Amino acid sequence: MKFGWVHVLLLLHLSYLTNRLILAQEDQEQATPSAPPPSVEKCNGIFLSYQFLSRTKEYPRLKNATAQGWAFQSTATILNTGMVELEAWEIYIGFQHREVLVGAEGAILVGSDDFPADASNGTHLSGSASSVLKTAADTAGDLDQMQVQIKLTGTQFGVKPPRIPMPKTIKLVNPGYKCPAVKTHKTAMWVCCTKEKIKRKPKKVVKTKFFPRQEGDLSISYDITAAYDSSYMALVTMENNSPLGRLDHWNLTWEWMRGEFIYSMKGAYTRLVDYTDCIYGAAGQFYQQMDFSNVLNCQKKPIISDLPKERANDTKIGKVPNCCRNGTILPKLMDPSQSKSAFQMQVYKLPPDMNRTAINPPQRWKIVGLLNPEYKCSAPIRVAPTEFPDTSGLQFSTLAIATWQIVCNITTRKAKTSRCCVSFSAYYNESVIPCNTCACGCDDTSTCNEDAQAMLLPSEALLVPFSNRTAKAKAWAKLKHFRIPKRLPCGDNCGVSINWHINTDYKTGWSARITLFNWQEINFENWFTAIQLKKTSSGYEKAYSFNGTLLKDHKNTIFLQGLVGLNFLMGETNGTNPKSDPKVPGKQQTVISFTKKHHRRVNIVKGDGFPSKILFNGEECSLPKRIPIANGNHCHVNLLHVALPVFVAFALMGLKNQY
Repeated sequence: MKFGWVHVLLLLHLSYLTNRLILAQEDQEQATPSAPPPSVEKCNGIFLSYQFLSRTKEYPRLKNATAQGWAFQSTATILNTGMVELEAWEIYIGFQHREVLVGAEGAILVGSDDFPADASNGTHLSGSASSVLKTAADTAGDLDQMQVQIKLTGTQFGVKPPRIPMPKTIKLVNPGYKCPAVKTHKTAMWVCCTKEKIKRKPKKVVKTKFFPRQEGDLSISYDITAAYDSSYMALVTMENNSPLGRLDHWNLTWEWMRGEFIYSMKGAYTRLVDYTDCIYGAAGQFYQQMDFSNVLNCQKKPIISDLPKERANDTKIGKVPNCCRNGTILPKLMDPSQSKSAFQMQVYKLPPDMNRTAINPPQRWKIVGLLNPEYKCSAPIRVAPTEFPDTSGLQFSTLAIATWQIVCNITTRKAKTSRCCVSFSAYYNESVIPCNTCACGCDDTSTCNEDAQAMLLPSEALLVPFSNRTAKAKAWAKLKHFRIPKRLPCGDNCGVSINWHINTDYKTGWSARITLFNWQEINFENWFTAIQLKKTSSGYEKAYSFNGTLLKDHKNTIFLQGLVGLNFLMGETNGTNPKSDPKVPGKQQTVISFTKKHHRRVNIVKGDGFPSKILFNGEECSLPKRIPIANGNHCHVNLLHVALPVFVAFALMGLKNQY
């Protein structure tokens, strides 16, 4: 059989198409959606499922499979199959393949992270518009009200086809629910989370159509005090409920989800007065007769700060209860009257929300302080309206039109991201163990080693900035015969450092000295520090220069604050001769005494006298990874040099007696 040139061309074209199809299959994997798992029929609670849909190889195309990126698509579904409404739902997806989440349609990231977000250690998602999943009984089986589907898009690394990049787990985070181990089949993962059985008799709760108020370290209330067709008045109140948390110079931010903008504000101010987004956006098209030069802020994510104390009685921007404290929110333990901060604002809306009842609070709340703990905030939940007592003294209260609550809790910072650090020293060791290298991060590591252990220092070196310690550290190392690394360790880069020094140790007690150093130019008013010791906190007796309290209900934490008139930790100042002398930090110091009455077996030298945790203004400080050893002051003497002269002297004395 003879083939003409036409047949040859057809064969070549067919071969080309076949190769293209093979390459396309390698670059793009389309998973066949699994059928709904049969266990959903047996679930009496909240049914969670995760469905991997597809992925496509991304640029650059790499030979290293672990470094190759893949764009993936998946869905997460939350279905209420129980008899109780799920209020303010929140789920956790345990991603494990260095995922970068690019979108989550139908949900928002908890913690105010912006897309793209690093989800390599898992991520928390909550409802964006409505976070209530109703029951089948209340909706006649309407799935639109019973479930929510979240469309996820992102990038994952290191899983080459035909393997499927599934997460480790999915679970419901809401308190009161228990989730067993997940079940997985090919591209699907599911779990049925059920209500936990309460062993003790539950407290009587008055049933209302609103969610119960939640407890947390910081509670934010979003109260609607007046409502109109196109705008509303809101009162935002922040209350500190943590005995060890606080905020200084707070900055609050959120994200408007439906085009709202801030027309005016009292008790606080936006960091940027900008109305250009309104003029060139949907607001400008709808409010064509509005003078936008009077609008305060049109940003989708405004940043709001507290007013200084001097503006508290300003009739235009002040005169709001609990406002104007320069951004300071203290623990109730220190001063209950300063544990709140509030401001009010007028918010304008856009269609289709042009009626009095169409009010949607902003999402993705986040609050930060100058040198304070890191907070993670939940999504707003609708709660019973706040009651406001009559200011004239009459015995009646006014209810807010609507109230939403946002709960923020203190989180643990990652390594090398703290903003204060601790050094250790003791009377039995001449060297000071300084703060950890890069304890508060390192921006420039070109001239230093960020992984090297910090060099031991003489005690006087604690009084000078790190940039002036190099010569002292080298001289001390030479004197004590310590090794000097070729590439010196980086500094701690902390704005506040604390030295914990073991002062004395005797049979019935011991004492320590704590010194606070402020390396910043700002002053800390009404500062506090909290110390936790694993074994010896309960032996606390007295702080001689600070006001000290033992918090037995909080892991025997020792709470220290300045005495009246000494509650300022001043900022860094210039030396006597600014041209030659280093800057001098602000400093506060006290001695603390302890008893061993109930702790006879404690060993201060072996580590029982050193804290397991120290906080400054609520921020957990970085602790050294070692403690001073007990032979630090012992003289290193060659035994031969001592024994030989003694032996010779005795020999000569013996010869003398013979003669």
